[in-house]
Amino acid sequence: MAGLLGRKLGMTQVFDAEDGHVERVTVVEAGPCWVTGKRTSERDGYDAVQLAFGEARKKGLTKGELGHLAKADAPPLRRLAEFRDAGAELEVGARVNVGDVFEKGQTVKVSGVSKGKGFQGTVKRHNFSRGPVSHGSHNVRAPGSIGQAATPSRVFKGIRGPGQMGNKRRTQKGIQIVEVRAEENLLLLRGSVPGPKGAIVEIRADGRAS
Repeated sequence: MAGLLGRKLGMTQVFDAEDGHVERVTVVEAGPCWVTGKRTSERDGYDAVQLAFGEARKKGLTKGELGHLAKADAPPLRRLAEFRDAGAELEVGARVNVGDVFEKGQTVKVSGVSKGKGFQGTVKRHNFSRGPVSHGSHNVRAPGSIGQAATPSRVFKGIRGPGQMGNKRRTQKGIQIVEVRAEENLLLLRGSVPGPKGAIVEIRADGRAS
């Protein structure tokens, strides 16, 4: 198995037991996850394992979702995700814990939905420089010119302008596991990961050398 679902709890710092240096870490409640489905190359064209995580109330799920979870003898769970090319040995109904998947020093990549920051201008959204503020200038945080004149008489697609910032799926790669606390289902990851506190994240083995 090369992946797991988890919940971001927040950030803190821990001290290394060997040399005492401080590590800034993100604490993730990783698992336990239930195997609720399997995909095979013969039937589906690819190999994958579907995991479920995050307790939910029965009234918050549809009958179809509850029936799908019941086939795996799993409780009501909120989030389902597929992890490709992993866990071929697992069967539907199995329970996966963080200690079974990850170890200290391993490098992982974490996917989640970034914090939504609403509608923002070009200075905050794209790191544009502001305009002059002296001699009566009104071009302080304006985006500036965005197109040409008679040729081509239009604005090209993809112009960096104001708009919705954040609230998009993002993947942070090359994150090192500082500590695995299997008895508490906790994973301590170096640095930050996408999403606010309480967000559901997907943790996958990165394949890089740690």
